[in-house]
Amino acid sequence: MKVFVTGASGFVGSAVVRELVSAGHQVVGLARSDASAALIEAAGAKVLRGSLDDLDSLKSGAATSDGVIHTAYIHNFPNFAESAEADRKAIETIGAALAGSNRPFIVTGGSGGLTPGRLATEEDPVPAGMPRVSEQLGLSMASRGVRVSIMRLPTSVHGEGDQGFVPRLITIAREKGVSAYPGDGSNRWPSVHRVDSARLYRLALETAPAGTRLHPIGDEGVPTREIAGVIGRHLNLPIVSVPVEEAGEHFGWLGRFFALDMPVSGTLTRQQFNWHPTQPGLIADLEQGHYFQ
Repeated sequence: MKVFVTGASGFVGSAVVRELVSAGHQVVGLARSDASAALIEAAGAKVLRGSLDDLDSLKSGAATSDGVIHTAYIHNFPNFAESAEADRKAIETIGAALAGSNRPFIVTGGSGGLTPGRLATEEDPVPAGMPRVSEQLGLSMASRGVRVSIMRLPTSVHGEGDQGFVPRLITIAREKGVSAYPGDGSNRWPSVHRVDSARLYRLALETAPAGTRLHPIGDEGVPTREIAGVIGRHLNLPIVSVPVEEAGEHFGWLGRFFALDMPVSGTLTRQQFNWHPTQPGLIADLEQGHYFQ
């Protein structure tokens, strides 16, 4: 298949490109800079110059492909509404280009906040009022003749090169002189290694029926005190509890996420796609030390 990938030079997208190329697919990756283009070409893919807000490039890439994997996202967490709006426009543009073709379209969403306090499953819908509308909008494309599926990434997608939540926690620990966790630290974060997630993207592209929600879950829920513990040990810092009501003050914008209990199940996904993670879990990955170099 000729596959158009947005975010092709990113942390998750670059792993997806390598997985697709190794499986024999032809890949065209969206690149907004010379550096991104070089990374995509080095992975064995072709380059389409453009960006997430360049809707013409998205339309062109989708229209000339056999399927699309959308991993790009503007991670501007302090202005989440702006990021969500850019994502909405991108999904609408790609979906319109694929309408009536039954071609696959993998939309990246998230599992955070689905069912706080209990294990979320693939059958749980996105709660009303969530600011990120990628899932709801993506699923609506099924009625327009698009074989769309939703990849609900967990809170932490980890591995070498990670620039997400966990590296931010490490930076905060260094700045504060302590490695902290909220409350008693029993609240849980789900995770997956990016290599394992990339394999599931490929399987979804090849076989997922329209309307499928996939959970690429390696760890259903790692207690935040364990995350803080391994960070503290590697940085030789005290490991402390911060009251939940003070999480925002200690962790900044990340505090409201780090204080949530967000376990997620991937059981149905594993059964449906015969997908089984083979890479290290989050704690084992942290223990390898590359996050602290």
